[in-house]
Amino acid sequence: MNLLHMKHALEVAKSGSLSKASAVLLIAAPNLSRSIKELESDLGITIFERTQNGMKLTPQGEEFISFAKEILGQIDEVESFYKAGAPKKQKFSISVPRACYISEAFANFSKHLSKEAAEVFYKETNSQRTIHNMRNHDYKLGIIRYAENYDKYFKSMLEEKGFHYELVTEFTYLLIMSSDNPLAKKDDISFNDLTDYIEIAHADPYVPSMPLSKVVKEELPNNIDRRIFIFERASQFDLLSLNPETFMWVSPTPKSLLERYNLVVKKCADNKKVYKDVLIYKKGYKLSKLDRQFIMELCASKRKYLW
Repeated sequence: MNLLHMKHALEVAKSGSLSKASAVLLIAAPNLSRSIKELESDLGITIFERTQNGMKLTPQGEEFISFAKEILGQIDEVESFYKAGAPKKQKFSISVPRACYISEAFANFSKHLSKEAAEVFYKETNSQRTIHNMRNHDYKLGIIRYAENYDKYFKSMLEEKGFHYELVTEFTYLLIMSSDNPLAKKDDISFNDLTDYIEIAHADPYVPSMPLSKVVKEELPNNIDRRIFIFERASQFDLLSLNPETFMWVSPTPKSLLERYNLVVKKCADNKKVYKDVLIYKKGYKLSKLDRQFIMELCASKRKYLW
């Protein structure tokens, strides 16, 4: 018997409705229904009677729920007993796009950690993985990036999955390259100017549920024959610094980082596409003190580089 299924049944009994329980548990109603059916199958009983007015407990269901409350209550007591003596940890977790202004905000945020024990997770990845991390790996905060033309799709998806969302910023990508790149000396750069150079690109799709081939075709200019796809951001900067034939599309970048790697950023007149960075967290989640501190640093970094 699955304890998670037991918790699901308890919430359904409490609310008397699959839809209400799914909203509280942040689980899609069909998945919650399947969880209840699996529990009933495991036990060989019918816990709920499905009616037009909702989910009603059967006599066996009432008996089971009584046991479930006692069992889950005892589990809570055991956890409280053993965790009470453990030192309190500062906990923070966020999954974000690869962006210099965000990583600088995180670095400044880290200075606010006290001397107490701390457990902090900072994951750079694409929007699809960020949502997966928050739904399946208990990441509390996320920032997703997408092109403005996908705004309706993403907002609909976030609503469906039970996420609160707030716009962080909008921007147009800039070109970043070595100071030794011949294009660094040009005032006006077009898509055609990039044809003979090597583009460094992130190695994962940008839009959930869309084929990578379709995403690449929509997101990237078609006139580039040479691309290097890389997941890890530090390697991208090493390549840009050491190979003057390379370039990359980036959000605004701190001057200190440009100086460190001998890089420059340039505008491309042909690039009109607007992107959005959006902060997300589960509906009902109460922001912690550390969450709020990070958001303050994020806003400060945004004002510094994107306004």
